[in-house]
Amino acid sequence: MPDIQIEIPEHLLTAAANIKLLLLDVDGVLTDGKLYYGNSGEELKAFNIQDGLGIKLLQQAGIQVGIITGRVSALLQRRADELGISPVIQGREDKLTALEELLSSSTIKLNEIAFMGDDLPDLAVINRVGLGITVANASSTLAAQAALQTNKSGGDGAVREVAELLLHAQGKLQNLLEPYQ
Repeated sequence: MPDIQIEIPEHLLTAAANIKLLLLDVDGVLTDGKLYYGNSGEELKAFNIQDGLGIKLLQQAGIQVGIITGRVSALLQRRADELGISPVIQGREDKLTALEELLSSSTIKLNEIAFMGDDLPDLAVINRVGLGITVANASSTLAAQAALQTNKSGGDGAVREVAELLLHAQGKLQNLLEPYQ
């Protein structure tokens, strides 16, 4: 299999090469952003299996994956547990304060963090981390300020796209793909 070719500007490749932690918003990033409710009041979410494998590949490469989200969801906690995602910070509308609290108990620096979001509650974090990323269907305000916008929409493989980009920038992608060839 030939080397994967990912086109990205040099300054973004440099930023991506330094990432040790990918933080994710949930609704609109790991999901399509739609809220589904059943007749009995149950909440439903759909997660993309390709995003899940991308998260696993990042973890295999030593890149931590975490979540900061404004909503609280048992479904999200279940998915995070399945994927071994930690930290999972739920119910935090002020994501910047959540990030600062996370940094206070970590050795990871701001420039070693990438954050993926899709809407205005994500803006402050996107503007402060080493690599601020948004999805193809993000709000136009966020898209204008993020360093990178994915080709894929939230819930449709955007996290996988970023995972492969980070792994490529760090020279780890090809080795992780070998078992699948």
